[in-house]
Amino acid sequence: MKPRILMFGWEFPPQNSGGLGTACFGICKAMARQQVEMIFVLPRRQPVAGNNLPLVFAGLEEIRFETVDTLLYPYVTDQSYAEHYQDIEPGPYGPTLFDEVIAYGKRARSIARKHSFDIIHAHDWLSFPAGLAAKRISGKPLIIHVHATEFDRSGGAGVNEKVYAIEREGMEQADGIIAISHWTKNIIIKHYGIPEEKIRVVHNGIDSDDIVLIPESLHQLKRVGKKMILFLGRITLQKGPDYFLAAAARVLELRDDVFFVVAGSGDMERAMIRRAAELGIADRVLFAGFLRGAEAQAMYQAADLFVMPSVSEPFGLTPLESLVVGTPVLVSKQSGVSEVLHHAIKADFWDIDEMTNKMVALLREPALSKTLTENGHREALSLTWDRSVAGYVDYYKTILNKLRK
Repeated sequence: MKPRILMFGWEFPPQNSGGLGTACFGICKAMARQQVEMIFVLPRRQPVAGNNLPLVFAGLEEIRFETVDTLLYPYVTDQSYAEHYQDIEPGPYGPTLFDEVIAYGKRARSIARKHSFDIIHAHDWLSFPAGLAAKRISGKPLIIHVHATEFDRSGGAGVNEKVYAIEREGMEQADGIIAISHWTKNIIIKHYGIPEEKIRVVHNGIDSDDIVLIPESLHQLKRVGKKMILFLGRITLQKGPDYFLAAAARVLELRDDVFFVVAGSGDMERAMIRRAAELGIADRVLFAGFLRGAEAQAMYQAADLFVMPSVSEPFGLTPLESLVVGTPVLVSKQSGVSEVLHHAIKADFWDIDEMTNKMVALLREPALSKTLTENGHREALSLTWDRSVAGYVDYYKTILNKLRK
C-alpha cells in the first residue's frame, strides 16, 4: 500500500519562473503514473484568483490540487513583496513577506483538517511553515524537500537571517529531509547542524516526453558558420552570469566566430548588460529575456554548447534539458547535477581560464562535441522523475515504519 501524500509547494507550471515549478510538475506526473494518491497545495497569487488556477494538468487526473489565497509567488524576496504589497488592496495579506509565509501556514491548517493522508511533503522554505502547521494539526510525519538553501541563493554572502531561521526550524522539526544532491546535503549538515542520518539524497530527474524537437532558431547566424554558447537561467548571483561573461570575453580573444546568448531574467540583468559593454563584447552577447517551453527548447537546440557556471547549485535541471535535445554542456563543479552527469565538461565557477579553455576545446574538436552529445543524451534520458519518485516513496515508507516502532 503506497502512502497518501499532502504536498505543499509554491510554484507550478505555467505560472512558474524557475526550476522548482518544473520539478514539481515532473514529480506530480510521475506520482500519477505510479498511482500515488496525492493532494498538491499551492499559494495562489491574487491576480489569478477567481478562475481556480487556469492550469492544464495533462495526465494528472489522479492528482488533486488545492489553493490557499496568498500573495506568495515564485522567487519572491522581502523587497519585491513589499513593492507588490503597496500596489494592491491588502485585504487579508500580511504586510511583509515573512508575515505572509506564516499566514500561508495558518491557512493551510484547514486543508490538513479536511483531507486524509499519511505523510506531509513540503518544498523549500516558503512552504515549510505550512508543512509544520499541517504536522501539528494532523500528527502526521513531515518530510521537507530542500531544493535550495539560503546559502545557495546568496552565494554564501549576505544570508537573510529570517529565511535561514525558517529553513532551520523546518529542518529541525521535520521527521526527514530529502536533499536533491550530496552538495545540498553537505550544506545542510555544515550550516544548519542537521545530523547526516536525517537526510536522504534523491537526485532530480527530467521528463523527456515533454521535449518537442522543433526547427533550429537563429538560422542566419548559424548559416554563416557562427558558433553559439548559451547561458539560460535566472540572472542572479547564485547562477554565475558574471563568470559567464568573463569567460565569454576571454573566448572572444581567441576566436572571432562565436556569439553568446544570455536567456533569463533576474536582479542582475541590467548589471550584466552594463558588464558586457564594459568588457567590450556587447555586440557579441544577446540578452534574450526570460524563456520557457518551446522558446527555451529552441534556444538549447540552436546552441553549440550550454554553460551553467553556478556559484552554488543544489542540482540544476537545465543541463539535462540541454542534453535531451542534443546540446553538450559545461557545468560548474559546485553543482548537484555534476554528481550524476559523467559525460559533461566540468569546471570550477571561479576558474575563468579553465572555463575558457574547455569552451574553446569543445568548439575546436567536433569529435569531442559529438561524443559528449551522444553519451550525455543517453545519460540524461536515464535520469527520470519516475526514478526520483520511487526514491521518495521508499523514503516515505522508511519514515512511517520508523515511527510505528
